[in-house]
Amino acid sequence: MFALTMDGAWGSVSADWTLVFTFIFAWYILLRVWEKNGTLDRWDATRVFGVILMVRSNRGLKTLERVARPRRFWRIYGEASLWVCLFCMFIVALFMILAFISSLLSPPTANPPSASELVAIPGVNPMIPLGWGAMAFVIALVIHEFGHGLLARAHGMRIRSFGLLQLGPLPLGAFAEPQYQELHKAPRKERMRMFAAGPATNIFAAFICLLLLGGLAGNFTSESDNPHVRGIIKGEGADNAGMEPWDTILRIDGTEIQGIDGFQTTIQGYSANDTITVDLRHQNGSLESIDLVLSDKYDYYSELGWSSSNLEAIGIEQGDAFVGVEGISESTAGIDRLAGPFSPRFEGGLGSQIIYAPIHVLQMVILPFELQGVSMHPVQEAMLVPTDSVISETIGMGGLLFLVNFFFWLMWVNILLGFTNLIPIVPFDGGHLFRDWLNGNLNRLKQVGKKTKLWKIHPMWVSHISNKASSLSSLVLFVMLIFVMVIPYI
Repeated sequence: MFALTMDGAWGSVSADWTLVFTFIFAWYILLRVWEKNGTLDRWDATRVFGVILMVRSNRGLKTLERVARPRRFWRIYGEASLWVCLFCMFIVALFMILAFISSLLSPPTANPPSASELVAIPGVNPMIPLGWGAMAFVIALVIHEFGHGLLARAHGMRIRSFGLLQLGPLPLGAFAEPQYQELHKAPRKERMRMFAAGPATNIFAAFICLLLLGGLAGNFTSESDNPHVRGIIKGEGADNAGMEPWDTILRIDGTEIQGIDGFQTTIQGYSANDTITVDLRHQNGSLESIDLVLSDKYDYYSELGWSSSNLEAIGIEQGDAFVGVEGISESTAGIDRLAGPFSPRFEGGLGSQIIYAPIHVLQMVILPFELQGVSMHPVQEAMLVPTDSVISETIGMGGLLFLVNFFFWLMWVNILLGFTNLIPIVPFDGGHLFRDWLNGNLNRLKQVGKKTKLWKIHPMWVSHISNKASSLSSLVLFVMLIFVMVIPYI
């Protein structure tokens, strides 16, 4: 049975990839025809990497020149961007190495992803909606390339054009095309700032979106303080009694349940094997009362492998009541999850916000995959109502939800674009950064050897080693990436 399931899955994946390769081959033939008849020349376009169309435009260059005038400010911005990106680049590389090792030691058992699930293209990837995804990608790409352009101009490098990279009708990315002779002749530190500015601007934009989501979260409240459950544990009391995910708990034995604290306080008054009557409101709005037999929390966690000392340390004792639900949440949990540390209902001070914000931003990457392509579960969204604020009265509930989705997807795409470009693989920005960073460290090593007279390193050797090491690391990380994405499923 298992073999049949896997064969069927691979048959579907094979069909997906056949369509992809057919499309790419047809696009390649079309590009070759346009190249020979002069169509690409008339469009000021070039075929790169065989099947990628690079379309150039002079639009935006005048705006870039005006914005880049405070050169000193943008150089300071570039230095900050460089340190942020170097730190993030090494985190990304470490994560890739750990993912590779994990795939070797514990190969995934799930069915292989389809071709559409491996590409971050709105409308093609089922987890990225076409409308929100396309809008966010266009804005994030403009932000990214404008960041590169600003630092190039801040250091006196000219930008020839902006442009778009396309595979058929699908936009794969954007670019700011510098004068390449000026770029290669520029001091190493200036060139590194220019490469770092693009992904750093995406990362900074993601944090700005998070702050805006925090501001929007204050414009939402709920009609009810009753908590709801996100998951039901199989074989436990809630499951046996017929409770379902996303049910709202209204009352227990006639006692109104107010929030998570109210639920926990009420349950603490019972013991294992007690029977309680729970009044529920289901997803469809219907009401139901169920009789639920409480199980033993101590026994449940012991079966999961928790030791007696660990259970005692967190205050779980033999006979404690266990309902058998997980993910008890407040009615505003949907918007609070998006806003994270900047939600008005976040329990923590400024220090906690600063520490938790970067972690929260990275956690948001997996949210669309958990919720099947939406920013907030429909049940949690339906629990929200607007407050009496000026913004709520001006744009209403529909306007508030529009802004929430807009800022979430813009944050999500900026995170994806920023960190993807920091993969230390050429031609990503991270690959160029790593090469120049290595070159700088080898030059410092050369200077130390010259001063101490302990060793002598020829300048040509520094350039040769940094280029070779960059190429080798790019190849190794690329192989790791392909292995993690494809090989474990074979």
